[in-house]
Amino acid sequence: MSDYDVIVIGGGPGGYIAAERLGQAGKKVLLAEKESLGGTCLNVGCIPTKSLLNTAKLYAHARDGEPYGVSAGDVRVDWARAQAWKAEVVSTLVAGVGATEKKAGVEVVKAAATLIGPGAVEVAGRRRSADHVVIATGSVPAMPPIPGAKGNPAVVDSTGLLAIDAIPKRLVVIGGGVIGVEFASLFAALGAQVDVIEMLPEILPFADADIAAKLRRGATGVNFHLQCQVQSVEGNSVVYADAKGRQQRAEADVVLMAVGRRPLVEGWGAAEAGLEHTPKGVAVDDSMRTNLPNVWAVGDVTGRSLLAHAAYRMGEIAAAHIVDPVGAPRQGQLLRANTIPWAVYSIPEAAGVGLTEAQAKDKGLDIVKASIPLAMSGRFVAENGVKGAGVVKLIADRASRAVLGVHVLGPYAPEMIWGAAAILESELTVEDLRQLVFPHPTVSEGIREAAWAIPERASDNQPGANRQAPEL
Repeated sequence: MSDYDVIVIGGGPGGYIAAERLGQAGKKVLLAEKESLGGTCLNVGCIPTKSLLNTAKLYAHARDGEPYGVSAGDVRVDWARAQAWKAEVVSTLVAGVGATEKKAGVEVVKAAATLIGPGAVEVAGRRRSADHVVIATGSVPAMPPIPGAKGNPAVVDSTGLLAIDAIPKRLVVIGGGVIGVEFASLFAALGAQVDVIEMLPEILPFADADIAAKLRRGATGVNFHLQCQVQSVEGNSVVYADAKGRQQRAEADVVLMAVGRRPLVEGWGAAEAGLEHTPKGVAVDDSMRTNLPNVWAVGDVTGRSLLAHAAYRMGEIAAAHIVDPVGAPRQGQLLRANTIPWAVYSIPEAAGVGLTEAQAKDKGLDIVKASIPLAMSGRFVAENGVKGAGVVKLIADRASRAVLGVHVLGPYAPEMIWGAAAILESELTVEDLRQLVFPHPTVSEGIREAAWAIPERASDNQPGANRQAPEL
């Protein structure tokens, strides 16, 4: 008889949600986490970043509130207090995760764990057995071998930047992905001179190109250098070749290395146990099964999606199959990658789900599309004015009219994108979406208006074919 029904290796979003769901289902679960519950996201990622971004937004609102009738006088940022608030938020939420695991009956051990093989895990030097093992070791920052970067005190990763004791006057960000763009927005709003150096033609390469370009143009105070190749870091100088091959320099007090993250596939026994994996992640099917019997993997370590909310879903899928191996497939407990939304909490914010225009065309799909400025929303104008950065782009299949993608730039975009994900999950058509009632006035109404802006079928003569913008 095994010591446990399930042992979970890693206490980040994928691991702790899997442990929680399994515990709630009556399974005897051991959750091993060598650091703090919550993983990267809660401790040195999503949550602390959002805490500091909120500080930056509050500061910017107070500083720039005069057009809205608010004059705050001499507004300043107390960075030490902002850091203390960030720490308070993190500690509160970490404690909450621990309490939730305890309520679910999960045994939590703060220790490193090593996969020995199917059903066998070494935890804190002691061999434990289980009917199932769930791998949730997460990811780590990718650090490219740029000359002069390693060991340079001016160069930090995202964890290091979160812990700095003062706002830098000059920040250079290497990489225009989610991490780079969010930190660029944060420190630009706080008054830093910010330069982002990106090797690709556009930032946020996973996003629809129109949304990414509009976000870049709307990111006040951030200087973006596209199609540039970083060559070296010399002290506080970042040396790079610009789009025309000319050598340039960007001076910085702090250099953020933000070229992405990679799955953590070493250091916990993957190779030794015979687990199929590559540097891009542990191989899993859509039910999160690995090549080893009763060994599952969820979250960043799979490389399927390096997003906390995707990890949550993967953890739930694995738990569902462990609890009910017959019923879970019938219930559709599978990972549907095309309906996993993404979100960027920059200034302005952005989010999307489904196919981008380029992805749809690469698949050979015949599409129709519409883009609606959020200035059509009364609430958006009241809070941002008509010149604020905001747009909704909707993509649909021309023949079936099925909604294929929804992409949003503007305030509350991450808060409303779940509805777009539900639209894709439900395989709704443009006509179905038009019949949904959105509360008014809300920024989310832009999604519905985008549906009405989709061109009609040539044979259709439906109301709304020539719909005008609503009154503000």
